[in-house]
Amino acid sequence: MVRLGVERLLDERADAVEDDRLGLITNPSGTDSGLKTTIDLLDDRDSFDLRKLFGPEHGIRGDVQAGVKVGDSTDERTGLPVKSLYGEQRQLRPEMVSELDTIIYDMQDVGCRFYTLIYTLAYALEGVAEAGKRMVVLDRPNPIAPLPVTGNRIDESATSFVGAYKLPIVHGLTVGELATYFNEEFDIGATLEVVEMREWSRSDWFSDTGLPWVYPSPNMPTLGTATLYPGMGFFEGTNLSEGRGTTKPFELVGAPWIDADEWAAELSAQDLDGVEFRPAYFSPTFSKHERENVTGVQVHVLDRDVVDPVLVGLTVLASAFTTYDQCEWVEYDDGFFVDKLAGGSYLRETIDAADATSEPREVAAEITGKWEDDLAEFADVRGAYLRY
Repeated sequence: MVRLGVERLLDERADAVEDDRLGLITNPSGTDSGLKTTIDLLDDRDSFDLRKLFGPEHGIRGDVQAGVKVGDSTDERTGLPVKSLYGEQRQLRPEMVSELDTIIYDMQDVGCRFYTLIYTLAYALEGVAEAGKRMVVLDRPNPIAPLPVTGNRIDESATSFVGAYKLPIVHGLTVGELATYFNEEFDIGATLEVVEMREWSRSDWFSDTGLPWVYPSPNMPTLGTATLYPGMGFFEGTNLSEGRGTTKPFELVGAPWIDADEWAAELSAQDLDGVEFRPAYFSPTFSKHERENVTGVQVHVLDRDVVDPVLVGLTVLASAFTTYDQCEWVEYDDGFFVDKLAGGSYLRETIDAADATSEPREVAAEITGKWEDDLAEFADVRGAYLRY
């Protein structure tokens, strides 16, 4: 079984933080292999001085839905103050850590550029650097590490809290590697230490690690969700349901105007490796098309070792927009949310330029064909930050 950073900190590296006043950035995914939370592990250790908690999107206990601002609070279990990093502001400010020496970070990432927890990490590094404090990142597996690195590097002019720091869509790094990438590649200059894992290989899917999956956000319930998220996540920028409000977010997709049988047949005809499509009927309990009868498909991963989730998501997206006139892009901040996910307008404009005669997979390939230079550039940079 993989030994996590938190377990190595407690068993082998306790001296690294024992004399410090500690803060902890975490959520429910911060646990050891026995499912005891990092909050409790640090708070119960007599030689540790844990003084404050910091919560990301979804809150310190993970009970807040996506995009909902989280306020400051007191943790009922420990009595520790909780400062929100997803409220009126998302930066860790120097005054938040003035009475601390070291801020520990322990949350499970999902390996995709869209996921906001990694920007909480980056913003925290910036705050720690500004305050002259120290950060210790407890490393965890990248759950989809066997997938090839994929996607454009997001341009600095298109950065947001769902894409920044010139990451591709599937970045292939652990949180510890990401921390050093952020800190060094972008000259943040924080005093940073990463407590590495042991017995983890980049060829391991999360299910190979022997660790229990604790969902790191309410709509990331399984490894299967995380596997499809880098492609199906683009549906967050459309008026189709991406499956929020169901038990299969990012696996179910649909809208009331879709013919489930016809669409499933069309998508299956695209002959995408590793996946199959099933007609699906569902009624989201919240989010888009709440309580409506939604028709669409469920994407089933049949062979994860050959699936390209970004190509799958883009093909499904192109198929929807070239088949159903009711499909629309969601407007956001005087623009379109999909542009923030995609790192620019090219994805949206390419799909808008396609029509009913276009082959969805060819439209998707036209988009991904633009990424080769970005991938080569990232490969050159990424190598310096790999720890495993």
